[in-house]
Amino acid sequence: MLAYIAPIFVFGLVVFVHELGHFLAAKAVGVYAPRFSIGFGKALWRKRHGETEYVLAMLPIGGYVRMASREDESTSFLEGGSEEAATHVPAGGEPLDPDAMIPFGPKPIPPDRWFESKPLWARMLILLSGVSMNILLAFVVTTGMFVHYGNPYLSTTADSLFAGRPAALAGLQHGDSIVSINGQRVDWEGLVNKVSASPGIPLTFQVVRGGQQRDVSITPVTDTASSSTTGKVEHVGRIGILPVQKSRAVGLGQAVTAGGRATWIMAGTVIEALRGLATRKVSPSELGGPIMIAQASVQAARGGAEQLLFLIALISTNLAVFNLLPIPVLDGGQIAINLLESLKGSAFSSKTREYILRAGLAAVLLLFALVTYNDLRRLIVSMVHRFG
Repeated sequence: MLAYIAPIFVFGLVVFVHELGHFLAAKAVGVYAPRFSIGFGKALWRKRHGETEYVLAMLPIGGYVRMASREDESTSFLEGGSEEAATHVPAGGEPLDPDAMIPFGPKPIPPDRWFESKPLWARMLILLSGVSMNILLAFVVTTGMFVHYGNPYLSTTADSLFAGRPAALAGLQHGDSIVSINGQRVDWEGLVNKVSASPGIPLTFQVVRGGQQRDVSITPVTDTASSSTTGKVEHVGRIGILPVQKSRAVGLGQAVTAGGRATWIMAGTVIEALRGLATRKVSPSELGGPIMIAQASVQAARGGAEQLLFLIALISTNLAVFNLLPIPVLDGGQIAINLLESLKGSAFSSKTREYILRAGLAAVLLLFALVTYNDLRRLIVSMVHRFG
């Protein structure tokens, strides 16, 4: 049962942290934020505390922080209606508070608490705080994983062997530990390099099994692989072995360094994937959406806390990078709009801003439709293979 709650926990945590970043930054620079919502659409739960109403909404596909803005009318279609209307009807089904500001009462919002009244640096701080919090979440999670689980590495102990491949044919078994090749001690990287460079050449493996050392002669078969540096197809040696993953305990300083490196690598992987989409090296059919995230969350939960934590870090990093795309309804688009207005010396008109935001929303909805289609297609194919 807990495994099936995992998608809500994973996605909810990542969205909550993102919106919390915007919310805290808005509060820090004095912008009035009347609503903090996780999800869109009809509210399932709402609670007002201080000058902010906290909401859990029906569609858990994101969230938003509503901020006081001169452009409230042009952005209200994104977040459930204009706040001005709330001065004439009860907010959230409760009577208006005569001492509260719009939308909870009749008092006007002071101009110095509008988003647009703040200097450019303050607006950039608010817009960048969401992605910053997602990167921080990924960093904290990965650092915590290194502290608790240690630094993982691939050992030279055989975990599994492919039937009919040289290692299995030579008699290597699960649990065998490879100490050296041709008398030269190796770690996993050294083993791979030596085997890859020796297609068709007999090698002597010094193996420890049950405390006893023995020599095993293995001749790697010739296989093809793309070079990581040149991209060219090369002939390499393979013996058909998968290693046992182990871990080494690390100190806090090492864990922080490793956590930062892991977060950087994850962000780089997302950027490379986006670049691949832009250059058509990656097919749009490979994109995944909410269903894929849900499936991955369930599988990660079944695999244990370590896999679930890694998934949280990965999705948080994905959300951070994706939100920096220059699409108007995303943080990157809002950053671009504010920078352009600063260069222009004046704000875009309400109509222009609304057209820009609607175009951005259409782009996001098209992307959402694409990834949902991909998810459903994979699900149907999987069911056909399972039951057909």
